[in-house]
Amino acid sequence: MTTPTPIPSRSGRLAVVGMGMTLGSHLTPISRSHIEQANVVFAALSDNLVEEWLKRMNPDVRSLQGNYAEGKSRMLTYREWLDLIMAEVRAGKEVCVVFYGHPGIFAWTPHKAIEAARAEGFEAHMEAGVSSEDCLYADLGIDPGRFGCQHFEASQFVLYDRQLDTAGYVILWQVALVGDTTLARLSSTGPAYRQVLVDRLSRDYPLDHEIIIYRCATLAIDAPRIDRVKLRDLPQVEMTVSETVILPPAREMQPVAEVWQRVKALDQQAEIVT
Repeated sequence: MTTPTPIPSRSGRLAVVGMGMTLGSHLTPISRSHIEQANVVFAALSDNLVEEWLKRMNPDVRSLQGNYAEGKSRMLTYREWLDLIMAEVRAGKEVCVVFYGHPGIFAWTPHKAIEAARAEGFEAHMEAGVSSEDCLYADLGIDPGRFGCQHFEASQFVLYDRQLDTAGYVILWQVALVGDTTLARLSSTGPAYRQVLVDRLSRDYPLDHEIIIYRCATLAIDAPRIDRVKLRDLPQVEMTVSETVILPPAREMQPVAEVWQRVKALDQQAEIVT
């Protein structure tokens, strides 16, 4: 049984929205409305151009990027964001927080902020946005329903015992930061760490398996990055935190004869009844 959401009893309100990946073209009307009507807009965005664009919709846009620092744990930064957001909500203001893509994907603060606001009796909700995953399917022509997809954060994948289905697509996120247990790096852990990832993947894939390095476009005039390389060459590929690694299927799906027979028997029974 799910716990019912508390009925809001206080005047402050929180909306967490996603602006999508491509500037200007992915923002939904309802997310735009939240930005325009808010008393305060917090922007968790790394691009000054995007922040200036937001200021056309609301004059009080406050960047959260200044809380980042090389060598400082990202978790500490995220907790600082949470404190800043909740301070304005508790002051009775309508607060909107804007994230890239979908605000609920690879983002700790949005979920915690909504949880904290609701627990204190404030109205809080999240609006979906166009994510990098959505762009990936469009740019690469991948239908996730054809073979299936597994998604892993790269560090979690190498540090824990996770099992791969090589008959489907495997998508690895934040590969540039793979192996970062400190949460303090902002750019890249480097080739040696990516070699750890390759060594792990080589248990399931041949080293000459072709993989895809992908980064979606953030401006309408840009093109996505789509590079195809061999798995063995991944450590030497230049990468930023925005790149994603896609491993296409390495084998065909194998039918389970027993289940096929069982389903066929059910089909025959259904035909008899009909």
